[in-house]
Amino acid sequence: MNPRGRAGKKQRRTGALTIQGAFYFFLGAGILALGYAGYIIADTHAYQAVEQSKFESLSQSEGPHPLIEGSAIGEVKVPRLGLNAIFVQGDSPRILRHAVGHISETALPGEQGNVVLTAHRDSFFRPLRNIRPGDAITIETLGGEYNYQVDWTEVVLPSDAQVLKPSSENTLTLVTCFPFYYVGPAPQRFIVRAHQIVQLQEPPAIAQTRLHL
Repeated sequence: MNPRGRAGKKQRRTGALTIQGAFYFFLGAGILALGYAGYIIADTHAYQAVEQSKFESLSQSEGPHPLIEGSAIGEVKVPRLGLNAIFVQGDSPRILRHAVGHISETALPGEQGNVVLTAHRDSFFRPLRNIRPGDAITIETLGGEYNYQVDWTEVVLPSDAQVLKPSSENTLTLVTCFPFYYVGPAPQRFIVRAHQIVQLQEPPAIAQTRLHL
């Protein structure tokens, strides 16, 4: 075989090995990514199950419960969308990995003002892509049940803090990233605003109190 033929054969063999190596690399990366995603999902479901059990076992008769970063406040439900999740105090990345977060500077359910909840668009708040005006939202806490009706939705920039401002009425604001199917950090925020439609009598004892550490 002449030198040119041997060189061509060697190049083809090298090319085949390179393709094979790339195939196994991407296959391994895909398996690791799927494994990690599975772990995150399982971890999230386990956290929600534990917090759900804790929440259901608590009773208002047990007296006030200090509200600290990461402590469960209640459940948020959007029946038409099948959304049902525990929400906790705070909105750190660790909290939002496991639950819906309550932005600490905003009102608590049962207080007058604007209750703001936030969650990732690819987890708990993914169903919000199909929400519409008139939908019912229920907040359940140890202090009672609060019912809301969606007024509007809007897409805003992350720098728009208007949606976090206090309200003279009892309102609920849900915040998540937008677009819902965007790859990477999303450039906008999707906002759902609702008003409370049932004013419940304030319980004689507040089930949870703020504790600033």
